[in-house]
Amino acid sequence: MADQVILLDFWASVFGMRARIALAEKGVGYEYKEQDLMNKSPLLLQMNPVHKKIPVLIHNGKPICESLIIVQYIDEVWKDKAQLLPSDPYDRAQARFWADFIDKKVYDVGKRVWATKGAEQEAGKKDFIETFKLLEETLGDKHYFGGDTFGFVDVALIPYYSWFYAYERFANLSMEAELPKLIAWAKRCLTRESVSKTLPDAQKVFELITVMRKRLGVE
Repeated sequence: MADQVILLDFWASVFGMRARIALAEKGVGYEYKEQDLMNKSPLLLQMNPVHKKIPVLIHNGKPICESLIIVQYIDEVWKDKAQLLPSDPYDRAQARFWADFIDKKVYDVGKRVWATKGAEQEAGKKDFIETFKLLEETLGDKHYFGGDTFGFVDVALIPYYSWFYAYERFANLSMEAELPKLIAWAKRCLTRESVSKTLPDAQKVFELITVMRKRLGVE
């Protein structure tokens, strides 16, 4: 009997994009169920009663929550395709460390750029650039964060590329001028079908964030 795979997600979610990229990398077919985050579905509340958030991967009726846990689960279950996490224990630990760093820092510093203004935004912009510069230093001259092959840390970070245009517009900065190696890395990632077909249009993301800013009273 074939696996039943369902993904509860929202199109602009950087966290949901991780699951979609991982599933695409593994060639796993699944049913996509778009969620209204302002009016959460009974299925979402049933499958993630603790956090009540997307994404949720439902595999043969069993839910897996939290995006990095979902990506690791996908990597462990569908082993016949190239692994996203390195096989070496130390390299694996490093990949988990940097993915955890991305989870703890990147969304928050990004939000300080698009959801604030004035002095608060300027301070946020400084933290934002410092965070991304640290990631750029970690990348170094490698093709991908893990070396020559696209992997776990790349999956964790590349969804944010679809938000870069919005960051630039709202914070009046140039990501390419500040972070040339990171932008070159992002363009390499985009040559992969799993990434190019998953990441939404940057203009569409910008329009969504404009609406979110108005809701927050920033505009």
